[in-house]
Amino acid sequence: MAGRATEPEVIWARPERTGRGPRPAYTRADIAAAAVGIADAEGLDAVSMRRVAGELGCGTMSLYNYVPRKEDLYELMVDAVSAEHELWEPGGDWRAEARRIARVTRALMHRHPWLPRVMSPVYGFSPHALRFLEHCMACLDPLDAPSGTKMQLIGMLNGCVTAYVANELATAERSRSLPWSEEQETAVRMAYVGGQLATGAYPRLAAAFTEDPGPVNLEGAFDLMLDRLLDGFAPKETP
Repeated sequence: MAGRATEPEVIWARPERTGRGPRPAYTRADIAAAAVGIADAEGLDAVSMRRVAGELGCGTMSLYNYVPRKEDLYELMVDAVSAEHELWEPGGDWRAEARRIARVTRALMHRHPWLPRVMSPVYGFSPHALRFLEHCMACLDPLDAPSGTKMQLIGMLNGCVTAYVANELATAERSRSLPWSEEQETAVRMAYVGGQLATGAYPRLAAAFTEDPGPVNLEGAFDLMLDRLLDGFAPKETP
């Protein structure tokens, strides 16, 4: 493709404007806001360089002078919504702090349902994302573990929340297309599963469902996921 970069580059390392020539008509914040607005209203698939340029009132080729690649546009979008995180004064309970990090991340993804689709470790080091990551590390100061282990915890936490929210959004989208409620469908399916287990063909599954049916709602399942994950990072008690 003509004009495509031949070496990897980071958009944040590029000057937003050179010292010469007229002041650019648009800032990165302008471009990101336009793209986020489109994605929030119509979904990520509606975001294109042509569409964003149209929202800004400039030509598509002109937009490439600000954002060389669509991947860069996604990075601007992720950074823009990362700025919405309101930092708080960390307390002394690292588990409580980790749970709060998970919940604010989940809320951000629900405000911007396209976000799970573009989450990437590559985009995790933009200016506002770095700001929030440093805050997350500060929240884990009470955890007696190496910094690298704390980074692992944050990465796993983010990955689990991203996957969980993606499933929530897919379930909600599917429910909107059905002529009945999610509760009605769940009841029918659980009745079917119960009948299958009653045949005796699945004794291990029958025992599992009998002993621990698990959370009955998304909030309970989310909390259980967090508990299981954080248990793996809890300092081991010495005998």
